[in-house]
Amino acid sequence: MDDSERHAAGMAIRREILGDAYVNRTVADTTDATTEIQDLITRYAWGEIWTRPGLDHRTRRVLVIGTQIALRQWDQYRIHVRAALAEGGFTMDDINEIVLQQAIYCGAPAALTAINVARQVLDEIGESS
Repeated sequence: MDDSERHAAGMAIRREILGDAYVNRTVADTTDATTEIQDLITRYAWGEIWTRPGLDHRTRRVLVIGTQIALRQWDQYRIHVRAALAEGGFTMDDINEIVLQQAIYCGAPAALTAINVARQVLDEIGESS
């Protein structure tokens, strides 16, 4: 697969995982300063890694959400929790299980923040907790 094919495959997966609305906003917000990083992320994170057959998309979502908790990357965590709930068939119970798992390895403060952010996302998308 060449870079343009990898980019196209990455954009398709990115839209599937994060939803068209989010991806459209991100693409529209791309500037000269962010063009290269957006291209890199689309080709390699989405086009190279997310297209691999070794793990299904649900497993990859769990890993990403758990990693964002561990790294305390709350903006990215919020994006991926929203996508998992709205696009990925996850429930709040699924998110709770990820948070509980991460509480042991990442600590209670990270888990408390994670559950509070997830509940905010749930409210934002109009679902009850």
